[in-house]
Amino acid sequence: MSSSYSDCVASLRTSLSFLESSVNTLGTGVEDFPRLSSVLKTVRHYELIPQPTLAAAEASLRDEIGPFVAQLLDRADKQLERQARRIETLKARAELNAGRLSHIPRDRDGNYEDSGKSSRWGNKNAAAASRATSSNRPLQGEAALRAKVVHQRKEALKYSIERLELEVQQKERELRLRLEQKS
Repeated sequence: MSSSYSDCVASLRTSLSFLESSVNTLGTGVEDFPRLSSVLKTVRHYELIPQPTLAAAEASLRDEIGPFVAQLLDRADKQLERQARRIETLKARAELNAGRLSHIPRDRDGNYEDSGKSSRWGNKNAAAASRATSSNRPLQGEAALRAKVVHQRKEALKYSIERLELEVQQKERELRLRLEQKS
């Protein structure tokens, strides 16, 4: 019977050693488990939601930003109207200056003529440029400079009108693009 006990003890020791090696193997296998669980954790990036929820979110967003969009559109319209008025003012001013220049007689060489009368603007030479007499003398000195300045102003106003018209067209294009993108 002692041999059967010794066989039993030997078998138990072998089983214990196998069990111990199994525990060690399992220990090394699960010691990295917390890190693995965070690495292997699934994250839902896309979630399907029902159509009523989506419609409610869209309506909420529309209600939230709708007044701001309307306000911005109103501001854009007012700015466009202001620019249009400014363009009209500049056009009228340019036409007025063109009319003033067209009433100033010129000689054969294209120079402005000098009459020597006093001006309604307070400058004798400017009056000479606007009210010529039959003397047909070309403008000289300050009157010629004054006429040149008036001509330069006219050109600057024409340029300003063109620039403002282009600016308005650009703003209209941008506004149309924004409205098309929102649609």
